[in-house]
Parts: sequence; structure tokens; C-alpha cells
Amino acid sequence: MRALPLLLLGLVATSAPALAQIKLQSKAAPSNGPETRYFTGMDGLMDNADVILKETRQGKAVTSAVLDVCYPAAKGSDRKDRFVANLAVNGPTLSGSTQSVAGKQPVTIKLTRKQTGDNFEFRGQITIGQTVTEVASSDNSDLSEKEFQDNQTSDDGITQQPKDFTDVSPESVGVRVKLEQAADFLKSLKGDPVEISTSSLAVTCDAMRAGEQTINLTVDPEHASALLAKAKSAAGVTAAGWTSGVVEMDRTIRFAAADWRDGDKINRDKIATTISNVLAKTLSAKPASSTWNANTGKLKLVLKRPSSTYPTLGLTENLEVTALVSPDRPGTSDRLILWVSSPTSSTSDDSAGARLVLSEDAASDEEGGEAKDDNGAIDALIKEFKAQRWDADKSAWK
Repeated sequence: MRALPLLLLGLVATSAPALAQIKLQSKAAPSNGPETRYFTGMDGLMDNADVILKETRQGKAVTSAVLDVCYPAAKGSDRKDRFVANLAVNGPTLSGSTQSVAGKQPVTIKLTRKQTGDNFEFRGQITIGQTVTEVASSDNSDLSEKEFQDNQTSDDGITQQPKDFTDVSPESVGVRVKLEQAADFLKSLKGDPVEISTSSLAVTCDAMRAGEQTINLTVDPEHASALLAKAKSAAGVTAAGWTSGVVEMDRTIRFAAADWRDGDKINRDKIATTISNVLAKTLSAKPASSTWNANTGKLKLVLKRPSSTYPTLGLTENLEVTALVSPDRPGTSDRLILWVSSPTSSTSDDSAGARLVLSEDAASDEEGGEAKDDNGAIDALIKEFKAQRWDADKSAWK
């Protein structure tokens, strides 16, 4: 979520304790001029809705109000719709009508506002199309303009020109694009060697209010710069760059590139063989397969060793490791970085003839298998590649 240019933009999700704290801080000195106050996180207004009510006051009297509600387009749906309504003020009554942004449904609002001490209560009805929602929202605290804007500040993590790949990941790309042109941008990626995060396809309330959404992509690091150049030239794209991804610095090493290149390309076969041989020693296992993903540039290694789960059955433990190699910064570099995941484990019966059919626990399936101790694999890789390791305390390679 980013700082947004319009007063009504943004999502503020506030817990009850935080609201109580804000309430103590929100007392403003008396002013002769108009004052803007906000309500957010209003439970009881609409189910699963993200609500922002902006009031303009002269003293304690409300002179105008705007209600911004983002809500599920259908019950149980991840798809969102939104309406923004200017409300007429008649004493304690706030009323207005508008049309929803996505569904183009008529919306009418009639609310009664009541203040008790520092808390505010809203009751009434909101009608969207043929659906009438009874409103009963109590114990609401208001925010000042500054408090509201401070809560809108966020970052989608896009770094357009990183100095290196220590804070962002070389395979992870983010593209911020205007909503009305997002579909065309996504269609332009058809046939390209790139993976699109399905979670980033959902148009969130933040995106609806900003008028932009961020699409998260995974690409082979060798193709990332070309993809970003294409994205930056596309209609509606307002930002494109690298973001956080799989690379964790505590499992990343850096080494001279000269011995690991074939011309201007990384010698992936040599790197895969070297990693596999090192892991075979540290894990006391035999290499079974190695596969480079053409879309993401990730290396998948599988090693096998006898399982200790039930020795008399002669079962096999399959160890899976993911690796990623890239220049240590965008553009030309004489250094490479290598990230290697912790091994995950599964068990199979690989014996001849009739075999046992084994299934992993549900929890293991969800988490991609239990992570195993790599028995000093990173230190062994540092030695083999004559590499450096990241010093988190000094934020430097050592």
C-alpha cells in the first residue's frame, strides 16, 4: 500500500487497542475554521467492507461528509466493488446516493449519527441494487487529517534501480500499472517466459482507491532487465523494478564470475554439477536429477538416500533443494551470487517389484515438506566456490 494522492484513498485496518490509543492522541486544539476528521475500520456498517467516512466540521457541527466503501462484489467473492458518495447533512442525518464503480449498481445511503462522549454511533440503511443492509456501527473513534494520512503510508516494494541484489531478489519483478490498462499489460505477457503471481491479479481495495495495481512476476534473472524494459514501455505502467523474492541473504554466497561463465552466459551445467556434488557430500546422498526452470531460472535438485523412518522396509528419502544464480547486481558484473534453499524431504518406496504407496502428512504437503538440516552445506559451498558470505551486522560481504 502506498501514500495516495486523494483524501479518500487508502485502507486503514486498526485494532481496538490501537483505536483507543489514537483516540487519546486525536484531540485537536479548538479552531475557528473547518476541521476534517475521518472514521475507518467501522464494524457493523457492511460485512467485510473497508470503510472510510470523511467529515468536515465547524466546531461540533458536521457541514459535509463523504462515504467511501469497498466491499465484496458478491458474497464470499474476492472480487471487489466500491462506491463513493457525497452525503447531505441534515442535523444527525447523513444521506446520499451514487453508483458503484465496477458493478454500476445504484446505491442509496441513509444514516443517523450520534455522538456519546468521544465515541460515535451510526445506524440506518445502505442499499446496493436490490440488497438492503442494516447499519449498526458503534464505539467509533475519529482520526485527524494527519493521523489518517500517516496511516496511508506504505510501499509496494518496487526498487527501480537497486545498487545490488542484497535488498531485492534478482528473479522477482513488480510492475505497477493503471487499472484500466492492467488487462492489456497482462495479455502482452502471453508466450513470454515469465510466471505471474495469481494473488497479485486480485484488484484490492487499495488498488481500487489508487487506480493502480502491482503485478508480481517471477523471471529468469538473465531475462529480468529485458522484461523490465518491455514493462516500462507499456501503456499505463507507472513503475517497474525488482522486489523481494526467494533470495535470503543468510543462505546466499558471492563469488568471482570468471570461472563460471561460458562466454557472456552463466555456465549453468557446471554450477548445477558443482552444487549437486557438494550437497551429495554434506547430505550423504546421491544426486538423482537437476532441472533448470526456463521461466524462473531456478534450479531444482533432487538427491536420494536411505530413509531411517523404517529401516527394514528399505525406503528412500528424497531431498529437494532449490537454487538460484545471478549477477550480484543489475547490469554487467564480475561477481555472481548463489542462493540455495534448505532441503525439503519426502519418502518413497523405490524398490523393485511391488511397492508401498506412501503419502506425506497434510501439514507437510502444505509447507512443501519438512525442512532438513543441510549439515553445513552453505559453508561447504563457500569453500568450493571460493566465495564470500553476507554479514548482516555490517551489511557487507565478508
